Amino acid sequence: MGRRPFNILELAKDLSLAEDLEIKKRLAKKIFNIAYKNRIYLASINSFYLGRGRNEILSNFTVPAINLRTLTLDLAGAIFRVAKRLNTTAFIFEIAKSEIGYTDQLPIEYSANVLAAAIYEGWGGPVFIQGDHFQVNAKRFQENPEKEIEGLKALMLEAIEAGFYNIDIDSSTLVDLAKSSILQQQRLNFEVCAELTKFIRKNQPIGIEVSVGGEIGEVGGKNSTPEELHAFMKGFRKSLRKNYTGISKISVQTGTTHGGVVLADGSIAKVNIDFDTLKNLSIIARSEYGLAGCVQHGASTLPSEAFGKFTETETAEIHLATEFQNMVYESKSFPLDLKRKMYDWIKENCGNERKEGETEEQFIYKTRKKALGPFKKEILGLPQEIRDTIAGEIEEKFEFLFRQLNTVDNRELVDKYVILKRVIKRKRKEALRVIPLDTEGAD
Repeated sequence: MGRRPFNILELAKDLSLAEDLEIKKRLAKKIFNIAYKNRIYLASINSFYLGRGRNEILSNFTVPAINLRTLTLDLAGAIFRVAKRLNTTAFIFEIAKSEIGYTDQLPIEYSANVLAAAIYEGWGGPVFIQGDHFQVNAKRFQENPEKEIEGLKALMLEAIEAGFYNIDIDSSTLVDLAKSSILQQQRLNFEVCAELTKFIRKNQPIGIEVSVGGEIGEVGGKNSTPEELHAFMKGFRKSLRKNYTGISKISVQTGTTHGGVVLADGSIAKVNIDFDTLKNLSIIARSEYGLAGCVQHGASTLPSEAFGKFTETETAEIHLATEFQNMVYESKSFPLDLKRKMYDWIKENCGNERKEGETEEQFIYKTRKKALGPFKKEILGLPQEIRDTIAGEIEEKFEFLFRQLNTVDNRELVDKYVILKRVIKRKRKEALRVIPLDTEGAD
């Protein structure tokens, strides 16, 4: 679709390495303009999901939402190649609030890199980019609720202006299981989620309805129940009021953890997902509340045979992150000397995170994601042939997952629901603020 600009990869690299925010924004604007000229549009998946919630779309496929923590340009290119082969547009690029911090990728940089990859690979049509786990920090909320919520709102503004037209709100950290009733347990969760949803609706571009997700159970906690889903949705709708569009999906807990459970030798423990709960809650979410269904977090490190079950349980969306990071680190093409430097940095700078009795393999596995930002320049400076080789290895995994999730041959279906529209950026009186980010919540 359109002519491939020969300098688009260098433009994206220059943007990623730029230290000045205004330079990043200026280079991103160039990439955005080239994308539009090539009929590539940042879009919201909201209408498509609500169509699924009305049973106009079969629930026999699951949308992958993929977190790219490093080599974003290269891995996004691999995803677009897979999508073109499989004739699909039902997939999402995402980055979590925590990942923005420890990978040193601001929203505008992330969007621009994804669009640059789309341009280079000759993509045309919608590109869905999502703010994953825009999460409330429970401790900071208790200390100063207003300050914590204002920080999240600032991040949401920054993300929306960068083309994140899909945002997952995670206020499940505020669920208090010590309360006597399920409604009271979920109260802060649904009230804060409703407040942030209203904020998104007031600040979304004209003509774009941002897809918003909610969450009823913190990942790694106890499994979610129908009673919790009902309590959250009823409280959320009452808090939101009728004149605002609500959420399009709901994240639940079914037994996974972010990044998997690491054994003493550094391998990942086998996880038993409660697929019955996942299916039951997806059916309730769709039939009683008009949502697309449930979202599964912490899925990338699951065994290969598990992925086909998500379509059987009518799961709307799954989030995939850690396994792709693992594949970069463990690739035979990734320079050993660079890996050693990164691991030495982790030992020196993250040693206070090592728990008593934890092996070095467990500690490194758990914390090595935090070296991606400090060594961003070195990773981006790898020869293109090395980056291409790593991306090619992971491309095979992407295709496997797309096929297992049955997200194939649905381009025409997505086109029926998703409106492609160029967004004109609105000028704001205040410059975007960069806020401190915590390290919670990423798959």
